[in-house]
Amino acid sequence: MTENKSAMENVVNWLNAGYPEGVPPKDYFPLLALLKRSLTEDEVVEAAQSILKSINGDTVTEDEIRAAVQGVIDKEPNPEEIHQVASRLASVGWPLATASH
Repeated sequence: MTENKSAMENVVNWLNAGYPEGVPPKDYFPLLALLKRSLTEDEVVEAAQSILKSINGDTVTEDEIRAAVQGVIDKEPNPEEIHQVASRLASVGWPLATASH
């Protein structure tokens, strides 16, 4: 369990480093797509809740994140969007080799 917590802490740290001002809405789907490649759905929700904010500045709810994850499953973001987010996270040490398909 400690190992999983540490991995989640690393993910949250990368997200905070890559998006110090918070993740802009246009990056939500590509970010969730990248997270979904290397985390379980519950882990994606936990990581996303720590960094994503809704338009009014409130924390995005678990249901909103699960709906967004379903949207990613139904329709992947385009490769350019994913590359943009991946590049930003790679600049802060995100291990993209484990997140690519």
